[in-house]
Amino acid sequence: MRSVFPCDKMACVDNAKELVVKQMKRRKRIFLVLAIIWMLVISAFSSRTGDLSATDSGRIGRLIGQVLVPGFEDWSEEKQDQFAEKVDYPVRKTAHATEYAILGMLLVGAYTDKEKGRFVRLLIPWFIGTIYAATDEIHQLFVPGRSGQISDVCLDSIGVLIGVSLLWVITEIKWKKEKRSL
Repeated sequence: MRSVFPCDKMACVDNAKELVVKQMKRRKRIFLVLAIIWMLVISAFSSRTGDLSATDSGRIGRLIGQVLVPGFEDWSEEKQDQFAEKVDYPVRKTAHATEYAILGMLLVGAYTDKEKGRFVRLLIPWFIGTIYAATDEIHQLFVPGRSGQISDVCLDSIGVLIGVSLLWVITEIKWKKEKRSL
């Protein structure tokens, strides 16, 4: 009896596995390129002098005031500046955690596949992101008006962990759905 498949079942399974592996390698390369680009973006932000960085934060603080505080535009210039200064610290720290959470997600995408154990799929991307955070803070020691802070490395590391965990959970859910559909 002739098979309805263009190849025997084992050959079809092998071809499907080969296709999945190729797609996974392609996905990992894309995530790796995006992670490297994102590291360059982080480095570019870190290369800005202290004065430029403070100006950026002030603009963000004013924007937050315009969006979230009713009547902010009616405040005096001095009061608007005070508000921007007041939200400066949380804005900077949130930016740190967010940029490193994004990096963590990209690193998981670049590293993760079904063959690796769960713990390793979390640990390696987190470790790479944390090492990058440490080197970024060292880099800031050489930028005028900036300083490298161990507390920022810790915050960045937490950001990486959040990003790694988030994408890891999404990946696990996706793989479980795929497994059920087989």
